[in-house]
Amino acid sequence: MGCQAQRGLRLRVQVEVRVTTTGTDWQSWQESWDRQQEWYMPDREERFRVMLDMVEAVVGPEPRVLDLACGTGSITDRLLKRFPGATSTGVDLDPALLAIARGTFDGDGRVTFVTADLKDADWTERLSHTSYDAVLTATALHWLHSGPLATLYGQIGGLVRDGGVFMNADHMIDTDTPRINTAERAQRHAAMDRARAAGAVDWADWWALAAKDPVLAAPTAERFEIYGEHADGDMPSVHWHARTLREAGFGEARAVWASPSDSLVLAVK
Repeated sequence: MGCQAQRGLRLRVQVEVRVTTTGTDWQSWQESWDRQQEWYMPDREERFRVMLDMVEAVVGPEPRVLDLACGTGSITDRLLKRFPGATSTGVDLDPALLAIARGTFDGDGRVTFVTADLKDADWTERLSHTSYDAVLTATALHWLHSGPLATLYGQIGGLVRDGGVFMNADHMIDTDTPRINTAERAQRHAAMDRARAAGAVDWADWWALAAKDPVLAAPTAERFEIYGEHADGDMPSVHWHARTLREAGFGEARAVWASPSDSLVLAVK
């Protein structure tokens, strides 16, 4: 067995042991979520780095941030490690991921979490503040169809202060390049299959572990009642995102990072 395969096997064993035996070891849950997401996106940390680079470049090192569809708080975690003077409001509907987020940041006065459905017309009224220097989100809004996403972008346009930023890192597919898309998808899935064979934990594996945990079992069952297995959203192109954000009141919008399958779109109010 090669070194990479051995590492993947050790990783899976470590995740299963730490998660199923500790229950409320929130840091272990955070780390296991990160590893599961990296199976799909090996360059996940790079997009976070660029996102925070642009936060610093445009609004400075002490921003008030809205972590949109925050999940376990992955963006908030990296934000506060890099910018200790920042503050973050995380908003999500998933009760299991929010339980991990709240457990991880318990006692940190810089962080608050809000339970809200981004498809509700009044979700912004539940937030800690009426305006933010930066609204950040990653690998979450592809759960929405284009119509609700355009509506959400209009709401975000009202939350970002003048001169502030919105960034979305997600799957964005250009339908004008079908041969490129097919080749990229085949290559990406082949790499995922190799990692899976080496012991990588995928989405279904991770949620199966959460369902067995005495603390997360109930919120995990609740989240599947809310979402089902997976939502059937859209993944429009970078050009659609940039155009729709400008229509939502942002002065400028374009991609500032891209992989063969994903992009990070930055919009400045």
